[in-house]
Amino acid sequence: MTGTERRSRLRGPQRRAKIVQAALEVLAAAGYHATGMGAIATAAGVTRSVLYDHFPNKRVLLLAVLQEQNAALIEHVGGRITGTGSPEERMRATVDAYFSFAESRPAARKLLFDRTDEDDVEIQTVRWGIRESRTRAVAALLADDLRRMGVDPDSPAAEAMVELLITGLDGMAQWWARRPETPRAELVAAAMRLLWDGLGPRR
Repeated sequence: MTGTERRSRLRGPQRRAKIVQAALEVLAAAGYHATGMGAIATAAGVTRSVLYDHFPNKRVLLLAVLQEQNAALIEHVGGRITGTGSPEERMRATVDAYFSFAESRPAARKLLFDRTDEDDVEIQTVRWGIRESRTRAVAALLADDLRRMGVDPDSPAAEAMVELLITGLDGMAQWWARRPETPRAELVAAAMRLLWDGLGPRR
């Protein structure tokens, strides 16, 4: 069976998923401006005409990739936030889940947080919308914990706290990408030392 025959046997959703995965890898590695639709088609193992059957242009493809990867991140982390255990145990599980996402899906983390080289106003607007929806989603998942702290989950303070949590953890993930020899457990312990114990002296 030839490669063309194998491609023809893929169903539409399977082919679309293959294109999205290829676009994720190529866009994360090269950036938006340096990536052409031809390179994405080649990486996905499809023709340009098949690619355009699914996505009319690069902007639409990028937005689809961003939205799908953001949903995957929230799903990956959300189960730990609302899981069983004490608040501290759930926080530790959540921190570990974020680092496991960064470790297992580095292209997704990079495209969501690092790659902002687009100068398209619509893309920038959608990026901010995705960021705000992610913050609201995490704040909703943390609602009970926030209330126990005396913070209204719908307040600006809650959103600011969630932003600090997300950007702080991603900053550590970026540091980790430069020092991959650091064990994930050590990174989780360091994050918990700051997030849970604070900067004061340990009791």
